[in-house]
Amino acid sequence: MTVTKGRRQRHPQAPSEKSERRRHRVKRAIFAICLMLLAAALAALGTWQVQRLTWKRDLIARVDQRVHAAPVPAPARAEWNKVNATDDEYRRVIAVGMLANDKETLVYASTALGPGYWVMTPLTLADGTSILVNRGFVPTDRRDPASRREEQLSGPVAITGLMRMTEPKGSLLQSNDVAADRWYSRDVAAIMQKRGVTAAAPYFIDADATANPGGLPVGGLTVIAFPNNHLLYAITWYGLAAMVLALLVFVLRGERAAA
Repeated sequence: MTVTKGRRQRHPQAPSEKSERRRHRVKRAIFAICLMLLAAALAALGTWQVQRLTWKRDLIARVDQRVHAAPVPAPARAEWNKVNATDDEYRRVIAVGMLANDKETLVYASTALGPGYWVMTPLTLADGTSILVNRGFVPTDRRDPASRREEQLSGPVAITGLMRMTEPKGSLLQSNDVAADRWYSRDVAAIMQKRGVTAAAPYFIDADATANPGGLPVGGLTVIAFPNNHLLYAITWYGLAAMVLALLVFVLRGERAAA
């Protein structure tokens, strides 16, 4: 009688409990480190928003002070290279000169008075330089200068208003079409070049609410608004950081319990 010996099948050994536990701890440690990094990043974002809040409050205070201050002479040619938004935006200024009404430019505007146009007119000063002045708003049906001849002042005028920085290229939704003379932003350099005005200041002036003959254009419509949601953002980021830290504590407690 012949006995055939069968081959013994080998089965892969299951990982030991010790190695499995070690692997589990490594995963938990990596997860805990990721949570710590995430919490740190969220806290950093909250701190950044607190810093932004301080900056925004300072900006609002500075602008409010400028808007209500007595007007000062608009920066002359020698000061143009120093003009910047941080130091000069919304500064109350005054300029005296002659309005170049034949070089008027209309810029599309959407205001509290409805849709229409800003009337942008170069003001020629005694030294031959020019400042672009936003004289105010006119409705669409009064865009033609012939319909508002009363405001075409010919003598020397004093313009009081707020300094504004140039708005190059166009608005958020529309680009200026220089060739077609369609304007959606107050691009000082482009407008002055289109009208053949040289020696132009790099800023423009938003005229105040002083009434013009005939009632148009309507000045004093400058919108000064600075969204300030930084405190809410800071609370949100810090809150998320606290939630992540709570999850981290839960993970660490679970690790201790498993040890």
